[in-house]
Amino acid sequence: MSLEEILNRRRSVRHFDSEKPIDPEQVKACLKQATLAPTSSNMQLWECYHITDKSMIEKMVPACLGQLAVSSAQQLVVFVTRPDMVKRRAQAALAFEQGNVRRNSPAEKQEKRIRQWELYYRKAMPLWYGRCFGLLGLFRKALVQLIGLFRPVPRQVTEADMRVVVHKSCGLAVQTFMLAMSEAGYDTCPFEGFDSWRVKRLLHLPYTVGINMVVACGIRLPDGVWGDRFRLPFDEVYHQV
Repeated sequence: MSLEEILNRRRSVRHFDSEKPIDPEQVKACLKQATLAPTSSNMQLWECYHITDKSMIEKMVPACLGQLAVSSAQQLVVFVTRPDMVKRRAQAALAFEQGNVRRNSPAEKQEKRIRQWELYYRKAMPLWYGRCFGLLGLFRKALVQLIGLFRPVPRQVTEADMRVVVHKSCGLAVQTFMLAMSEAGYDTCPFEGFDSWRVKRLLHLPYTVGINMVVACGIRLPDGVWGDRFRLPFDEVYHQV
């Protein structure tokens, strides 16, 4: 399928066929494709939990407010944010970039570029994403307000702002996954109607994890798509400057 065909095929399916199983390995392959999605500073502060066990899906139904998309799903994928993994993910990114520089940069520029990456991932990222009861966010806000008097700077830097940043990056992975599933001939339904506390308990996730989205997976039934797709007129959302 072309990209346009994939986009047109993807719909939020609310009712799946219980007689048509889907291959968990194919879903896993689509999740691997989702890892190709971009994330802010390449920090990749997200994870996914692929639920294939029927008993676990049954437990997820009440936690997801009894939605038919969940109770009829063949499989579920829970996408979560991991702001608690900042240092670990920064170290992994740094190790990669150090090797990247050595493999691809001229010898005379390698030392400088490696120092820049070390500063970025060892100092800037922990400061940028760090949390301490809102205090680090207030410090960052004051800092950028001062620097912003002299040059352009990112201004959404409070702890609440950075939570949004992490969720946006995770959302890019979710969309990539759903498009990959559509290309594979499978259907999905992303939703935010869930009790995050109960979902965390079922998956034994720490308090610091954020539940970004739950995606139900399966093969659509005719009543699984609620009629024609509604989108605002393009002129209402498109602005050429």
